[in-house]
Amino acid sequence: MKKPTLTFSQNQKTSVLAALLLYFSSLSAQAQDGLAGIAEADRQVRSYFAAGTSLMYAIGAILGLIGAVKVYQKWNAGDPDTGKVAAAWFGSCVFLVVVATVIQSFFGV
Repeated sequence: MKKPTLTFSQNQKTSVLAALLLYFSSLSAQAQDGLAGIAEADRQVRSYFAAGTSLMYAIGAILGLIGAVKVYQKWNAGDPDTGKVAAAWFGSCVFLVVVATVIQSFFGV
């Protein structure tokens, strides 16, 4: 007596595999309370703020050095708009420091 063999088409194999993947992924999925998720996100953002502030200061220092060289070059060349470039450079450096301070005090980080 001949044993019956099961043959599946490629679409049937794909459908069965997808159904198994969905079934096993639903077993491992766990719902989280909405408030707990928001609290965890708040905790993570607060933990990254100090590093972000340090990064902002580092970027400001690099841009400050580049701006100082730019102002120095214009001053040595005798350009009439040196004061305007210096004011813009100084204003951008102050802005970076003020933004970090304001965000820190506003959000209580």
